[in-house]
Amino acid sequence: MNCVTPAPVPTPVPALDDIRRAAATMAGTVPITPLVEAPTLSELLGCRILLKLENMQRTGSFKERGALTRLQSLTPKQRRIGVIAMSAGNHAQGVACHAGRLGIPATIVMPEGTPFTKVARTEAYGAQVVLHGATLAEAAAHAHERAAADGLLFVHPYDDFDVIRGQGTIGLEMLQQAPDLDVLVVPIGGGGLISGIAIAAKGIKSDIRVFGVQSELYPSMRQALAGVPIICGGATIAEGIAVAAPGTIAQSVARDLVEDIILVSETTLEQAIFQLLTVQKIVAEGAGAAGLAAIMSRPAAFRGATVGLVVCGGNIDARLLASVLMRGLVRDGRLVRLRIKIADAPGELARVTQVVGESGGNIVEVFHQRLFHNVPIKLADLDIMIETRDASHVQTILKRLGEERFQAQLMTDIS
Repeated sequence: MNCVTPAPVPTPVPALDDIRRAAATMAGTVPITPLVEAPTLSELLGCRILLKLENMQRTGSFKERGALTRLQSLTPKQRRIGVIAMSAGNHAQGVACHAGRLGIPATIVMPEGTPFTKVARTEAYGAQVVLHGATLAEAAAHAHERAAADGLLFVHPYDDFDVIRGQGTIGLEMLQQAPDLDVLVVPIGGGGLISGIAIAAKGIKSDIRVFGVQSELYPSMRQALAGVPIICGGATIAEGIAVAAPGTIAQSVARDLVEDIILVSETTLEQAIFQLLTVQKIVAEGAGAAGLAAIMSRPAAFRGATVGLVVCGGNIDARLLASVLMRGLVRDGRLVRLRIKIADAPGELARVTQVVGESGGNIVEVFHQRLFHNVPIKLADLDIMIETRDASHVQTILKRLGEERFQAQLMTDIS
């Protein structure tokens, strides 16, 4: 759970000119990312979709915009003493990257269970990594203690005037690249991203609609705006927006400028990652795919509109991505598991494989069970994983097996 204590004293809300100044100061350092058409996804979902590819930043996410803007605002004394931040992911790398480039000492506090690859990447930018606590909340508390003891400036991941105006530069770019945008859909964790983008977009084009999106497991901003207790938690694929304490600045901006916050399921987030990779050839982490998940959840709300989606990051674990891809193939009926009863006699396995092959299926794995499925002693169970064209192709294979008097059952069940 990404739970970070909000800044104790709310700072003023940035204005459009503040965001424009941020864009000017980061020019030539943080690249302007592409805004690309997604024609196939647009056709599938009934609206024109454009993708803002923040996953193409050096650190793989939008976070370095806000981090750089905050670091550029430091006094010479603050630069000399250094900064501290708490993060287990994108914010850590954003701060480390630009602090290292600017020669500012940086300490990043990460929970003790942070994957080694994230620790190594952060250290590679020159930051000192301190592993402390079992949770992000414990790491955050330690970071604040270190900041007070050592005189370090704490760089908040989202509830900070400069961080928000840095993130808002994405909104400037999107409307420069596509002035005809009708709608923006932006992931919400602590709210720094959507508040900056909403200020910029609404300042340039007052009638543009801005939607937020959160995981169903972490609806903290939606709950905060509704004035109800914040209840969130659980294992989410969108850990980048798994925030239990939304920022105070972001809440005031969202209340005025965000039209609605859409909650999306874990299944839809997973499907959105799969669609971005297989259809658009774009790698997105769970938070980065949240905008597409929102349209997939409520297509009627966007039908016919020109919609800008912020692919806010692409730092997804390779093993997790592999699982998403395989599960996506299962959902599409392109990878299935059949259980087939056969006589425990020579030649039966060959007959099954011949039927499957003649039907156009590609057998990936075969498990031949005689002992553990409680089958009659003269029978055996075959569990066969088959690569197919689609769900209708699976039915063709099942029909052919039935015609050859094989009892075949589809075992795949991922909704």
